[in-house]
Parts: sequence; structure tokens; C-alpha cells
Amino acid sequence: MHTYNNNYYTATMNATAERAALTRHVQADVCIIGAGLAGLSTAWELLARGRSVVLLEAGRVAWGASGRNGGFVLQGWSEGLSAIERRCGPATAAALFKLSLEGVDSVRDMIARHRFTGCAATPGKLSVVRYEDGDNLKRVRDRMARDFDFHLDYLDRQAVQDKLKTERYFQALRDSHGFHFHPLNYCLGLAGLIERNGGMIHEQSAMVSVDSRDGRHRVSTDRGSVDCATVVYCCGGYGGPEFGKLHRAFLPIATYAVLTEPLGERLADVMRTTDAVGDNRRASDYYRIVEGDRLLWGGRITTRNLQDEKRLGQLLTADILDVYPQLRGIRIDKAWSGLMGYARHKMPHIGPLGKGLWACTSFGGHGMNTAPIGGRVIAEAICGETDRYRLFDAYGLQWNGGPLGPAAAQTVYAGLKLMDMFQETRSQRRATQNN
Repeated sequence: MHTYNNNYYTATMNATAERAALTRHVQADVCIIGAGLAGLSTAWELLARGRSVVLLEAGRVAWGASGRNGGFVLQGWSEGLSAIERRCGPATAAALFKLSLEGVDSVRDMIARHRFTGCAATPGKLSVVRYEDGDNLKRVRDRMARDFDFHLDYLDRQAVQDKLKTERYFQALRDSHGFHFHPLNYCLGLAGLIERNGGMIHEQSAMVSVDSRDGRHRVSTDRGSVDCATVVYCCGGYGGPEFGKLHRAFLPIATYAVLTEPLGERLADVMRTTDAVGDNRRASDYYRIVEGDRLLWGGRITTRNLQDEKRLGQLLTADILDVYPQLRGIRIDKAWSGLMGYARHKMPHIGPLGKGLWACTSFGGHGMNTAPIGGRVIAEAICGETDRYRLFDAYGLQWNGGPLGPAAAQTVYAGLKLMDMFQETRSQRRATQNN
């Protein structure tokens, strides 16, 4: 039985009742498989367009990656913008970037319009570099303003160190459009909104099969079924073999997070900003202040989903002290892990799988803005409003490598980490010599 694990978000979640499992045969216009952020967003967009919806969830609402991530809601996709341009061309890349901004705005708007509680948005995110790269960051800033009308603020090393008390960072770009929040409470607010508007959500109701015949689909669970015209797969990193070719097109990638003890006055020795922070390494550190004086710190990307809380705490404590040695002796109150669904091309699977079958999944650790806009794009397509899903035509279902996929991905990550270490060591040595 899949349920909520012990982490910061579940310790501070809004009260929510367990939803009944599906135990009978029901009918709906659309059956959505997975009640994480993608499934919930798709359901709301369809309900708003007059469709009847049933969501089937193997565990609890947003118990997976949607409810235990860093809580960053930012522009862009998991794949970099330059790589998208090379693959799709400038026009499609610009449209996809604009779509990602719409995703950020949609979440912010939902919180305000429907007065979701416990997930207020805190604006700002600093993207810091761990080696000397100021000239390149200025070029990025200028290009984003020129080509995409998106404005970032450049911070030199002194400005960065005024906010973040560490020698590890050099320069930064600040995104004032993005924000950070409590993702689990947002999903719970969305689930309540869906139910108040006639949508049905069944927890502990894993899909076991989808049978298609005569333009209709029957989605079966162990104890019930849904007869529908349309199915949307929103399975995420926890999807199993029952998802067929979709399951063979993504890798479950683990990331880790911890919550520190209250820092009190020590916080001022570390951070003088409420901005979220992420560095430029391939397996980056990302963190933010929660509850006024605690650090929620995440990082490390691996194909091995380590569950040992004590070991997780030790690993990420070492990462924290590498950046902020002044926090030596810090206590970790909670540690947890989560699985993200990554496609090999690092873009989500948003589009048709067959007649009346759609995918909205594989957001690759960048789902807080892309899952909501993915849900909107799919709803538009189902309702015949737009064909914006065609923006993702270049990103199909690439085989993930099967049993060898995780080992290959781990080898790639190991090589990228060595590149990070080389660049950082070189810059730190130069900075020491200049001083």
C-alpha cells in the first residue's frame, strides 16, 4: 500500500481525509491514471471545460514526487533551452519557453483565485555558479531578454556573498518571476477543488489494465473499473510495467532532501535572502528557508533510491557543510527521497499514445510548472480547442535502455560529477591566488 512518507511536507500538510478505493463499475468522459500534480491539473482543466472525470491513484493524492520535492516553481524545462533550440528550431523553442512561463503563472493564479491555504508563494530564485563564469551569465541574461523577453538580474560575486555567506559561489542570475511553495498543500487544495466541482478521486486504486474496444476504454483496478472515452496516463517515476511502452520510455531517477533543525540566529550566518537557491552542477544542490529558520536542502541524483534516513542525513549534511562550514554540528530533523520520471531526451511525454489515449508524464525534476501546463495542453487537445501538444512532436517515446538503462545513466552522472569537480577546483584555486 502506497502512502505518505515521513518528510517536512507531510508533517506540515493540511488535514485531508483518506479517499475511498474504487470498488464498482463507473462511467466518465475521461479517466486519469495518477493523482499527482499532472493528473490533478489535467482533471481540473477538463472539469473547467465541462468534462466528467475520474482519477485513479495507486497510493494517496500527491504521495510521490509531486508532494515531496523542492517546491520550486520556475520557468523552463528539464532540458536546457539551447538544446531545445537545436532539436526543434528557434520558433518552437520560443513557444515552449512561453508555455513554461504560462505554467508558472497558472499555479500562482490558482493559489490566489481559489484561496488555497498552506502554500503561499515566496518569490525569487538565485541560480548560482560554483566557478568563475560571470561573462557567460551576462550573455545568458542578455540573450534571454533579447530573444525571449524574459528578464533576469545579474549578481556579481560580492552581491552573491552579501546574500549567501559562502566562498563556494561566484556569480548568480536571479529569477524574480518564479517562486517556491508547499507542493503537497497545493495538490491537496487542487484535489479538494476537483471534488467540489464533481470530479471523483479514488485512492489505493492502482490501474491494472486498460482495454480498448469500439472507441471506448475500460480501465480496471483490482476491485472496480471505469468506462470512458479517453484515458490520460500521468504515472510519474513510480509507474510500473502495467504502463507498457510508456514505462519503457522513462527512467526512475532518485533525488534526496533533508530538513534541518531550527537555526535561529545562526541563519543570518548563512543566508540573508528568502530566495530559493540552486547551483549549476549537473546534480545540483537546491535549498530554501522554510518555517522561518530551517533549511530544506535537496540534491544528488542517482538511479539508486536510498531509503536509509540516517545515511541520507549524513550525505546531505556533508553537502551542506561543503557550502556552509559555519553550520558544523547541525542536526537533521527529517530526511527523505523521491523518484522522478526522466525521459532520455529530458523533456516530458505530452501527447497522444493512440485513439483516446494520452500521456502527461516524465517531467524530469522540473514538474511544478510543466505538469500544470501539460495538463492544460492535454485538456485543450481532448476538447478540440488547440493542438499545442504538437510542440512536443520532436520528443517521442525513446527506449530507456531496459535493464541496462539505470546503470548507463549512473555512469553518465558519475562522469558529469567529475567535470563539475574539475571546473570548481580550478576556479577555487584561481580565486585563492587572486586573493
